[in-house]
Amino acid sequence: MRRLYTLLLYLVMPLVLLHLLWRGLRDSAYLKRWPERFGFFDPPGRTGGIVVHAASVGEVNVASALVRSLSRRFPDFPVYLTTFTPTGSDRVKSLFRNDVFHVYAPLDLPGAVKRFYNRVQPRLLIIMETEIWPNLYFEASSRSIPIMIANARISEQSFGAYRRLRRMTAAALNQVSRIAAKSRVDAERLIDIGADEQRIEVTGNLKFDVALPPSLLEQGETIRMAWGADRLVLLAGSTHEGDEGPLLKAFSRLLKQFPQALLVLVPRHPERFTRVAQAARAAGFKVSLRSEGISCPSSTQCFVIDAMGELLQFYAACDVAFVGGSLDRIGGHNVLEPAALSRPVLVGPHTFNFEGITEQLVAAGAAVRVANALELEEEAARLFSRPELRDQMGLTGLSLVKSGQGALQRTLEIVEELITPATG
Repeated sequence: MRRLYTLLLYLVMPLVLLHLLWRGLRDSAYLKRWPERFGFFDPPGRTGGIVVHAASVGEVNVASALVRSLSRRFPDFPVYLTTFTPTGSDRVKSLFRNDVFHVYAPLDLPGAVKRFYNRVQPRLLIIMETEIWPNLYFEASSRSIPIMIANARISEQSFGAYRRLRRMTAAALNQVSRIAAKSRVDAERLIDIGADEQRIEVTGNLKFDVALPPSLLEQGETIRMAWGADRLVLLAGSTHEGDEGPLLKAFSRLLKQFPQALLVLVPRHPERFTRVAQAARAAGFKVSLRSEGISCPSSTQCFVIDAMGELLQFYAACDVAFVGGSLDRIGGHNVLEPAALSRPVLVGPHTFNFEGITEQLVAAGAAVRVANALELEEEAARLFSRPELRDQMGLTGLSLVKSGQGALQRTLEIVEELITPATG
């Protein structure tokens, strides 16, 4: 089965490269560092460490506390952090500078994977969330490199796809030493697609162990002063095209009731920054850009964050947070970040990427679902009008985040179990 998979991968590789070229037309970063994707890069100064693979920005953010904890707990083992996307790469650099060795993960071709392992020679491979790459897994197993899937999750959409390929996914998952599932539902889905029940443990969600810089709230307060301390601010984080239309429509109506309010848009992908600003102007808003400075004129109605890696400090500066990818059918993004900053959360109906967490926040009263522009306008207006409700929802969200913490400690314990035999 793996031979057929590899053959098909070679056959579609021209399409993969064309896809990278096409993405490069919108984001030039996709045209750079191609040799890394085939396992060609200068090896790290120290080999024999721990590889943590985090596909993109979201996974890097989740992995950040784990990576820092690994460096503290296992100082003799360097940490290498791999990503697939340029935005993930940029996030690694902004978070860690030169503290960790970073390259793109290899494409799942036998030669590329072998070259990667030859250069890094890791003791342990940790996959964040669930990225099942058969050749990467089998090659690690052939070299007696333990594999761990941390914060493992299987969305409902992915579950159907993996079930159709169960024979191949089961063979790949059989190479994995331990799986730290974020929930019982995820554990059951992993077992259903072929994972060994004896190797799975429900450790909880690492996203609850979000490590916020102590100065973050102060940064948010500084930003609010620059915008105008009395302005009501609706921030929409990690937005996609299907979110922004309803947001602009809702906020246009919201301005009639709160004429000094400010909409802050934080698009998920950098190649869309310009288009989002243009869409806001076309909708009749006076627009300012983050690249022009942290402050904006009092006449600004829509502030577009055309920069990466700054979402948290802007969440800390808002009154109400809308989490994107949820009016669009993307599946939603991390609702715990604004909750951990004591911000009331609005979210759309499509949250299958964070289904358990979102349901917990909604059930606790820390978040509210909105189905369309009208409901978004109504809920934002309700929260703008009731500061005591904003405070109550924010405190409830923060309490929920704190109650869910602990996954990081258990994940580190599993890492220690895996890495100790390799060092003994």
